[in-house]
Amino acid sequence: MTPEAAERRQILSYAAPDRRAGLAALLALDDALAALLRTTREPALGQIRLQWWRDRLSGLDDAPPPAEPVLQGLAEHVLPRGVAGSALAEMVAGWDVLIEADLLDAAALRTHGNGRGGALFAAAAAVLGGAPDDPVEAAGTGWALADLGRHLQRSGEAEAARALAAPMLATATAAQWSRNGRALGALAHLARRDLALPPGAPPPVGAPSRVGRLIWHRFTGR
Repeated sequence: MTPEAAERRQILSYAAPDRRAGLAALLALDDALAALLRTTREPALGQIRLQWWRDRLSGLDDAPPPAEPVLQGLAEHVLPRGVAGSALAEMVAGWDVLIEADLLDAAALRTHGNGRGGALFAAAAAVLGGAPDDPVEAAGTGWALADLGRHLQRSGEAEAARALAAPMLATATAAQWSRNGRALGALAHLARRDLALPPGAPPPVGAPSRVGRLIWHRFTGR
């Protein structure tokens, strides 16, 4: 098992046993959309592929999923928790803006953060049964922007994404998360730690201090 896979497993273990599959399905959707952008060089093709996901996600509200593992996982473990396929389709807009925008200004960055992370964390909070005062929106948007800031090639855009992420993650990590929401709090804590790294530095996945921070959060919510 890779260190990244071990870290993902650790975070999933913070969810109640009967809800872990739902969180895993949502993170698999995020992984699939991220992989789509990484492997698409033509913007027009990328938009076509994203539209396919948008249509299939919305279609989960009215029909059984097609023979696609991510969609089947969502239909089995996420929709029964009261999350609509149309709500999941909102995540696509967060990725679409990365293709559409020639320059990622503050508005485009917020669209990405809200669409990718905000929608993802809102769905995950519903699946996990998090508390109403868990800072889900700040955590999700900040998490998405911090991750984007690590992968953008143009330094000005990367710095802008990181600057937007910082206060959101500060808010998210200052709170005490409910027991059911702590898997999302863990993601926010990791994103804030990654934000403190020099640009281009890989996260020290598996480092004792990083693992220890997750364990502390698991038991305290802080």
